[in-house]
Amino acid sequence: MFFKFLRLEIKSFFRGTSVGVNLVMKIFRILGIVYFMTCLVIGAFAAFFYVLEEMHEDPMKMVSRYLVVLWVLDLIFKYLIQQMSTQNIKPFLTLNISKRILVNYALIKTFLSPLSWLNSFFFISFSLIAVFNGYDFVGVLAWFIGVSSLFYLNNFLNILLNNKEKAVFGIGLIIAVVAGLAYYKLIPVFTYSESFFYSLYEHPYIALVPLALFIMLWAVCYRAMKKEFYLDQGLEAKKAVGKTENIVFLNKYGALGSFINNDIKMLRRNKVTKGILLGSLMFIFYGLLMFTSPIYKTPYMMMFMGLFVTGGFQFLFGQRVPSFDSSYYPLMMTLNVPYKEYIKAKWWLMNIVTCFSIIIALFYAFIGWDVYLTFFAAGIYNIGVNSQFTLWTGAFNKNQIDLNSKEKVMGQKNSFNMKSLLLLIPKMLLPMAVFGISKYFGGMTAGVISIAILGLAGFLLREKIFDIIIRHYKKEKYSTIEAFKAKN
Repeated sequence: MFFKFLRLEIKSFFRGTSVGVNLVMKIFRILGIVYFMTCLVIGAFAAFFYVLEEMHEDPMKMVSRYLVVLWVLDLIFKYLIQQMSTQNIKPFLTLNISKRILVNYALIKTFLSPLSWLNSFFFISFSLIAVFNGYDFVGVLAWFIGVSSLFYLNNFLNILLNNKEKAVFGIGLIIAVVAGLAYYKLIPVFTYSESFFYSLYEHPYIALVPLALFIMLWAVCYRAMKKEFYLDQGLEAKKAVGKTENIVFLNKYGALGSFINNDIKMLRRNKVTKGILLGSLMFIFYGLLMFTSPIYKTPYMMMFMGLFVTGGFQFLFGQRVPSFDSSYYPLMMTLNVPYKEYIKAKWWLMNIVTCFSIIIALFYAFIGWDVYLTFFAAGIYNIGVNSQFTLWTGAFNKNQIDLNSKEKVMGQKNSFNMKSLLLLIPKMLLPMAVFGISKYFGGMTAGVISIAILGLAGFLLREKIFDIIIRHYKKEKYSTIEAFKAKN
């Protein structure tokens, strides 16, 4: 039955309306997977022989010492990106198929994701190298089974933590506190990690503990998912106090104010857009990397980070215009909607948030006023230039977005589009090129001023640029409507 399900999904892939785009995505995805597989295998060789020959320590102990960090990062990465693909299972609930089979298939399918098994290439390679270099085979096998079980059970933790924001916040706070205590050497976390993971090698029977934990979590997830496997699950009306959300003063700006009002409501009400806001907030603190290494304080890295710190909302929200409106976009296009006001509303919303980001980023002045002034100039560039280019990119993004879905903050799938990729060039390379040339001939001050001037020029010429963007939106209008109407 499991192979029948897989065969049906393969047929669904090739029968979809966007099979060409999906095929290109798959090819690039496979190339990326091969690249990371190669890096992990090479990393296993480097980790073993560098520790053995250069550091003159036991590679098994050294890797075991830092496995706790890798395990936590793996859990965080899976929570942010990996999705539970239960949507394709729902049509089978009306058929005479055991729910036990469907639930187990959904659980097994999580292990088919590259996010689940890709790290195994490092552990397999490292274990084989260890065996060929005189380590005990049984001990290495037990170490591999124990470590793999702990990493694979992150899939189940990901399922159990899905849509439990309070629990995630609590766990994240615990991880942050423990990391802080480890950083200041108040708790020997790495010593504990080395003792536990290396004991899997020294005492192979201990590997039964993570293996048993893996089986237990499988049973817990099975019961939790089985309770949710109903067609009408979640359809019951929830009683809540009704309230209106309307920013009154925006109404005086006519259609422009109405569009901005609707977008603000959308950002506040939906899980996906709340994730966009959270991601934008995380971008603001991206520049804190400057505290970790002097390399981040180089002029080029300061400008690069300034574009991200002040433009996080643009990159996350703007590139999904008009995908956020995909559910009612075809209807909206049948109405007398002023297209220019629709685009300008998105532009103003992005730039309002960018202005707030510039203000919040003022705390970077504690690192140095040169850092903040660089970020300020990058923010001006994002307002005047990158905002238009981001909206232009959105004209070629025909991906549907279900605002009521349970997708993660980082889990949105973007279809591969060569035009969209080409439009990434002016977003990042153009300001870096202008900054580099100006800095070469006039120094750091000239480089920062040139970026600010370019942003101001883009702001002053915005009406002309809007006309170009709107022509492209109208050109892509009918293909966009067709894509939003398609179900696959």
